[in-house]
Amino acid sequence: MNYLADYLSPQWMAFIIDQLSLWLMVFSVDTVRYLLGAGLVSLVLFIGLSRWSNSRRIQTRRASAQDIRREITHSLITTAVYASVALFTMAAEQQGALRVYASIDDYSAIYTLLSLPLLLILHDTYFYWVHRAMHQRSLFRWVHRTHHLSRTPTPWAAYSFAPLEALAMALFMPLALALIPLHELVIFLFLMIMIVRNAIGHSGVEVFHNQWVDTPLDVMTTVTHHDMHHQHFNGNYGLYFTWWDRWMGTELPRYRDEFRRVVSLNKGAQTQQAFAANTQRAEEG
Repeated sequence: MNYLADYLSPQWMAFIIDQLSLWLMVFSVDTVRYLLGAGLVSLVLFIGLSRWSNSRRIQTRRASAQDIRREITHSLITTAVYASVALFTMAAEQQGALRVYASIDDYSAIYTLLSLPLLLILHDTYFYWVHRAMHQRSLFRWVHRTHHLSRTPTPWAAYSFAPLEALAMALFMPLALALIPLHELVIFLFLMIMIVRNAIGHSGVEVFHNQWVDTPLDVMTTVTHHDMHHQHFNGNYGLYFTWWDRWMGTELPRYRDEFRRVVSLNKGAQTQQAFAANTQRAEEG
């Protein structure tokens, strides 16, 4: 920094130091959120519920340690991009261009409550169309190929993006704030839902109920839905909801059959475990 002082005024030096400190703080928060989200999902599924998770594996292939290291490395680059966009977002909010409020009374409790599901719907719409655009041949190599290096994704792939894809994902928040005012707590909850849902969606373990695709809850995506996208590279572009894929005809045709196959494997495992337990009890009796 000393050589910059020879060319910049004290005011500019103070501004640069302040911005770097702020960037480092935001980068640290985003990185901790990523590590907690992906780490918690991994801990629960692969240590706490390992036997159950093994019976609900979608793919027979397993990600290697090298795959996981690559996913974490690219995810840390993503949080650096997120922090950079956050600096501009906060500056725009301070200038009054974007609307973030701290008091619920500013926009009523009902609006604040409804703004979270509205934000998720907006994000799913944004994600679907941006994600689908990134699969265009002219963009895929430069923007989205890094994420698809994870043919068998893990929770650590949640933020495993190339810098341009990370930028596209980060731009959603300032765009949303330009459209609707958001409470600070709503933003926090949205960011937590996003990372946890993303980590679960990349876990390769079907965590949803066996009859999920045969109920009205089928409007929400399952782990199988996104895992098939990683296997086949095209189709199943939605993040939280299935409706855009269905309206646009981009849902993979065997999605429901694949989901039922995965959860039926779990039933088979449960039957074998029950049979083994009954046999053991009979022998002991």
